[in-house]
Amino acid sequence: MKQSKSSATPSPAPRSSYHHGDLRQSLIDAAIGLIQEGEISQVSLREVARRVGVSHNAPYRHFPDKEALLIAVSEQGFQRLRSATEQALEQSSAEGGQRLMAIGQAYVRFAVQNPAYYRVMFSAYGCGQDEGLQAAMAQSFAVLLKVIEAGQAAGSFRTDNALQMAQTAWAFVHGIAMLAIDGQLSVPQGEAFDRFLQFSTRMLIEGFAAA
Repeated sequence: MKQSKSSATPSPAPRSSYHHGDLRQSLIDAAIGLIQEGEISQVSLREVARRVGVSHNAPYRHFPDKEALLIAVSEQGFQRLRSATEQALEQSSAEGGQRLMAIGQAYVRFAVQNPAYYRVMFSAYGCGQDEGLQAAMAQSFAVLLKVIEAGQAAGSFRTDNALQMAQTAWAFVHGIAMLAIDGQLSVPQGEAFDRFLQFSTRMLIEGFAAA
């Protein structure tokens, strides 16, 4: 007796986890997920494609290589950092030192809440010469610089070189941020950490205060 052909239909291809037209962002999100689980070195275009649910060639529509993907992660990180500090300023009705404290605390909180972004932003991939990345970095830093310049104009801050003061403030909060995400601060998250941030940023402001 002749066997009948199977009526089973082939299994459908895995459905993509991204919405139409949003492949680029989905690949960035997948890269962030990989970094959260391990190291930046674990990121590959093949793996992010697998996680998103597309062919291993699909990422090349947006990123020629892993470096380009991580540069995009870094650029987006700086854009989000800028948004976080600008939002802190919008919510602060104070002037001078209080505004600087607000963005300093927002900076550290961004790093603590987004360690994967932050690590890429200050890795070799976040220090390249890509124009979009350089612009995002400059725009993020400009928020801090403008607050210092405004404080100087109002007589709240000492009249030293504004750029050097901004670099000093950035180095200060960057150090706290890196120690925090690496678990090197003996300060638990929560109210104790908030008090530490308030204390440390107040020390910075006192150093900047006009005589």
